[in-house]
Amino acid sequence: MPNPAAPSGSEERATRLLGELKSAEGGEAERIARELSLEWSKSGSPVMDLLLKRGRDALERGDFPLAYEHLTALTDHAPQFAEGWHMRAMVLYRQDRFGMALHDLGRALSLEPRHYEAMIGLGAIFEQLERPAQALQAYQLAAALYPAHEQVVEALARLERHGGETL
Repeated sequence: MPNPAAPSGSEERATRLLGELKSAEGGEAERIARELSLEWSKSGSPVMDLLLKRGRDALERGDFPLAYEHLTALTDHAPQFAEGWHMRAMVLYRQDRFGMALHDLGRALSLEPRHYEAMIGLGAIFEQLERPAQALQAYQLAAALYPAHEQVVEALARLERHGGETL
């Protein structure tokens, strides 16, 4: 479901970039992924974009309580903005609050089912929870959208080596 607050043309651009990402490799794939990330970071509101930026900045500094505060304000005021849920899940993941992170990733994916970064987050959490079959499935879904993603390629190789059994 596209973000109703997203600027006009954003959905078409995201669809085009995702199409290009499927066959891109190396630096070209990384460039396309950065462009797509920028598209998904547009809420349609300067205030909501500022909350996202502040949340990301706090996360990068390791200030998880502040990051969570900003991103919770974002999800409260823009509940249809998938990237807000995705970033809040990243804060929760870094705090080992996996159940809450899974919930937020589910919300992000219900709003933007092609959000491969949210799928990668699911895979990482399922690995932490020793649920390799579910981790493998999440990474496979991400790989279908972004086959050249290094973390996904490595995770698939690691999980497939173990045949879906506990690592």
